[in-house]
Amino acid sequence: MNFLSGIICLCLTWLLIQALHAILRSKAIPKRLPPGPKPFPLIGNLLELGDKPHKSLAKLSEVHGPIMSLKLGQVNTVVISSAAMAKEVLQVHDQQLSNRNIPDALRAHRQDEFSLPWIPVSTRWRNLRRICMELIFSNKILDANQAIRHKKVQDLLADTHQSSLKGEAVDVGRAAFKTTLNLLSNTIFSVDLADPNSDTAREYKEIVWNVMKEVGRPNLADYFPVLKKMDPQRVRHRLAVHLGKILELFDRMMNKKFYSNSKNGTCSQEFCLDKVNYHKKNYIC
Repeated sequence: MNFLSGIICLCLTWLLIQALHAILRSKAIPKRLPPGPKPFPLIGNLLELGDKPHKSLAKLSEVHGPIMSLKLGQVNTVVISSAAMAKEVLQVHDQQLSNRNIPDALRAHRQDEFSLPWIPVSTRWRNLRRICMELIFSNKILDANQAIRHKKVQDLLADTHQSSLKGEAVDVGRAAFKTTLNLLSNTIFSVDLADPNSDTAREYKEIVWNVMKEVGRPNLADYFPVLKKMDPQRVRHRLAVHLGKILELFDRMMNKKFYSNSKNGTCSQEFCLDKVNYHKKNYIC
């Protein structure tokens, strides 16, 4: 018991020292930030967000203007709350501001180094973006997959019609997610990953919801960077487990398609082995 108490005291002391160091460092280095509410020591402006952050931020913007700065824990955050300022950020200065802060949980499986949505603008990012544009989102590919998109929209309308006949409420978010997921999975894998009659689809759906749950969970490590190595809430650990299952599932699906195509000596329009390997010959990622 005494040993456990000693360990806890050491951890708390270490956290206190790190917090004081962060506070002193932030005061020693002046930053040119937009106006904003005065932060509390250590926790910053977290308490001012409340349980409805979007409404709290709207009220704060009425006082501090369309561009303001908040300190969420120990992280400086700039909030944009007008169309004019959003245009400046997303269009005029998009190159300078395109890199984003990465949630600690999404560093699992090194997603911050290899995943297209999270890596900074670089040669790797440009190559991956070019691959996606040429092999998935080009006009030629989109035209070839027009029948798939039409079918998925018809499926969406049919599901909505069935809910209407039964007098059931339609979860628009869930319906849109299902349609979008099936569009992408058919384009890449030629399967419905939101099909309730498929074991693979049910497995994938469960994993995706677990991933969304972990990504949406408030994480202390995002507000107090000193805690990132500790992962105190085990959010990154749990997300690593779920992402590992997704990667394993994708490997099984791709290997199955590769084997089927090589066995039949064919290359389907929806999932072409030559297309998948195209980037190996033309790009270095």
